[in-house]
Amino acid sequence: MIMTKTDLIKKQCKQLHLSALSANLDEVVANAETGQVSYLELIKMLMDKEISHRKSKDLERRTKKARLPLAYNLDLYDFAFPNGLDKKQLNQLRELKWLEQNFNVILMGPSGTGKTYIAAGLCFDAVDKGFRAYFKTMEELIKVLKMKDIVRTAAVEYQRILRSHLLVIDDIMMFPVTQQDAVSLFNLINELHDKTSLIITTNKSPKEWSEVLKDEVLTTALLDRILFKCEIIKLDGKSYRMENRKTIFNNKK
Repeated sequence: MIMTKTDLIKKQCKQLHLSALSANLDEVVANAETGQVSYLELIKMLMDKEISHRKSKDLERRTKKARLPLAYNLDLYDFAFPNGLDKKQLNQLRELKWLEQNFNVILMGPSGTGKTYIAAGLCFDAVDKGFRAYFKTMEELIKVLKMKDIVRTAAVEYQRILRSHLLVIDDIMMFPVTQQDAVSLFNLINELHDKTSLIITTNKSPKEWSEVLKDEVLTTALLDRILFKCEIIKLDGKSYRMENRKTIFNNKK
């Protein structure tokens, strides 16, 4: 079987792992022939396809690593539901200037006011702009800290956290933690201090954290590092989930 030049180029693309270039070769060449595109323009068109594909795959990979919850698209944010955060403030947060300056953000308020959704959305925005960002519930983070010296996957996850630009800790201090876990959390925050930004969601004020940790000295030291460069955003209002809850019955909220 005689191999055409197009087949040969596609084979070479496969050898060089240029999958998008190979997939779009026929279409781009056909359009180039119709539009009388120059050789340099043709090469650029093919390179643009490959670069766009690689950026898309890279974003997909990094988004998967971030372990985001299901809802994180802040473009769909419902400003009609009042929680104390207006459109201007959210847009300013989405610019991520605070992340570039190693600031922390605490989203504080009762359940259902959008803390997790906003945190996850900002985490995705960071990933989308090329930052290494990870989303962890307090429970997941404590598990990593417990297992990092025992299980390889936890050790790898811990190293990723240490190298991150942003770490989201969701529902911090919701449940009591052991003294050992509290110390491990402090050691992590201390390690990340002034190198990695934090987004923390909580339904407790910083003053109430000592009740969970049962150690005022440790709580003071932990808060000292978190609040040094930090914006505290207090959310309020009714629960969005309860106001928009689903039902199995027709014509009934």
